[in-house]
Amino acid sequence: MPKTPRSKRQRSPLWARLSIVAGAVLAIAGGGTAVAGNVLVGQATKAVPRQNLLGSAQGGAERKHAEIKGAKNILLVGLDTRPSWKNKEPSRSDSIILLHIPADHSQAYLISLPRDTYVSIPAYDNGKVAYGGGKNKINSAFAYGSRGLDGDAALSHGFELLALTVKKLTGITPDAGAIIDFSGFTQILQVLGKVCMYVDEDVTSIHVGHRKDGTQALPYTTDAAGLHPRKVPGVTANFYAKGNHCFSPGEALDFARQRDLLADKDSDYGRQRHQQQLLKAILEQTVKAGLNSPTKLPKLLGAVGKAMTVDDGGIALEDWAFAMKGVNPGELITLKTNNGTFNSRKVSGIGDVEVLNADTIAMLRAAKSDTLGAYVTQNPTAIAQS
Repeated sequence: MPKTPRSKRQRSPLWARLSIVAGAVLAIAGGGTAVAGNVLVGQATKAVPRQNLLGSAQGGAERKHAEIKGAKNILLVGLDTRPSWKNKEPSRSDSIILLHIPADHSQAYLISLPRDTYVSIPAYDNGKVAYGGGKNKINSAFAYGSRGLDGDAALSHGFELLALTVKKLTGITPDAGAIIDFSGFTQILQVLGKVCMYVDEDVTSIHVGHRKDGTQALPYTTDAAGLHPRKVPGVTANFYAKGNHCFSPGEALDFARQRDLLADKDSDYGRQRHQQQLLKAILEQTVKAGLNSPTKLPKLLGAVGKAMTVDDGGIALEDWAFAMKGVNPGELITLKTNNGTFNSRKVSGIGDVEVLNADTIAMLRAAKSDTLGAYVTQNPTAIAQS
């Protein structure tokens, strides 16, 4: 399995945190004001492909007796490319998020697991290529599980090994799961037309700009590793000044990609914060102007369906939707791992990895025991700015 050096991290497009949560919350937690009435809930859930992704990570007995009551932990995984479908190469998960919902179903917490997190990946045999187990970055688990497979089989086995890895790391047995891809998320934004939000710092794009004649051009070049951006003469970069903005779909995605020219020590975690802020804005607008709009609803449901594959954990999506109707997208609490900094160490043959600190481990244990509310009260700095 080729290593993923840290120098490549900034080149990964972005879409994880935004697309996975946008799609999953729309479908899994999309009740109440977002989708009003049995007919619309039926339309929404029918649009979403379902597949057993958790496999042995959940277990047959747990799945058979699953019910909507009690605290829930949902594993959300974002992929930039579908595994083995085009280049026959296994695909690493670009983003991994635990969505925790307490027993009273009144709130939701998002914990992003850094994709470079150094973990023990269990031994696994997908029927085509066996993996003997070992320590690596957590995003490698999906790749090891899907090797030699394509299509739905690659999705199921990749997700299963990742879920087993998360379970080994956190002790949490996921109650449901979802895979989201980038292309479908783009369509969701296109249906909405625009998204408005507050930008908390000046952001300069290294990806999108224009020449004097208005033609689009790349404003910065980088070295072979995607590092050290250099300004291209004659090209003005897109600039998003601190303050209120209404983004077009293209601008929103460009804004969420930026890390290189953010404040010092704010690069990856600054980008993560901006993605979380944009996510909330998109979800709020989806509720207000999307799912309640008869003209936008069919296209939006179609886009959600193309964006995701869901494992409902043995609980009907309709039950998920109505049980989660009290969760307001604008009140999602996003939590920082490692206090928003890269806790790095170098591992031979793998490169720079991230090691979860004691506070993050305590946060994950709180999600397992459904005491995350108390943890956040005692550790308010764990909440990401939004």
